[in-house]
Amino acid sequence: MNITTTGKDKPTIVLVHGAFAESASWNGVIAALLDDGFPVLAVANPLRGLAYDSDYLRNVLAGIDGDIVCAGHSYGGCVISNGAAGNAAVKALVFVGGFAPDAGESAAELAGRYEGGTLGETLAPVKLSDGNTDLYIRQDRYHLQFAADSPAAEAAIMAAGQRPIVESALNEASGEPAWKTTPSWFLFGTEDKNIPAAVHRFMAQRAGSRRTVELAGGSHSVGIPEAPAVVDLIREAAAG
Repeated sequence: MNITTTGKDKPTIVLVHGAFAESASWNGVIAALLDDGFPVLAVANPLRGLAYDSDYLRNVLAGIDGDIVCAGHSYGGCVISNGAAGNAAVKALVFVGGFAPDAGESAAELAGRYEGGTLGETLAPVKLSDGNTDLYIRQDRYHLQFAADSPAAEAAIMAAGQRPIVESALNEASGEPAWKTTPSWFLFGTEDKNIPAAVHRFMAQRAGSRRTVELAGGSHSVGIPEAPAVVDLIREAAAG
């Protein structure tokens, strides 16, 4: 049984959120894609480790019939890079303020490649009984750090509903990435404080991005207020 409703002549769009967000962060994108007749699935990313999360996505993709376009935000870019690798049904990758690691690289390593990231100073760690540590962004720092181009009231709701990521996931090395063999598109905000714009440009160029969209003044979660731009890029990727 297919997870989604099959769209006539349209690929299924699989959306993968990153750390400090959740599937509802894609709501504006989902609404427009559904209106266009695309089958859509916003995956609940476990955020428990790159290998674990990528295996989860890999299993989800196996339950979808037909062509697929994967879009990933932030750490979700690591997950689509790994979870879509070797899957011939995945025809395109869209990185929305997302990491595109090469084999052996981690999200933390990439984020620190160029100056400008300020995430570390905003984090609140929570020790877990299994010895691991979950990371949240402090709610009083969330708006400016993560979502400065969204209204403060909306950012406060996002902060309250954020899902934590286990710290080790951000330092876990990537496997051989899907973007080496699958066409990719990139979109990011120039004022991203989690992943500096210079890092986004480096990753997009390295991946041979078919088109790279830089949104002036955009935050790390630029895809929320600029959902139409994200949808346009996904449409382009879906058209091949």
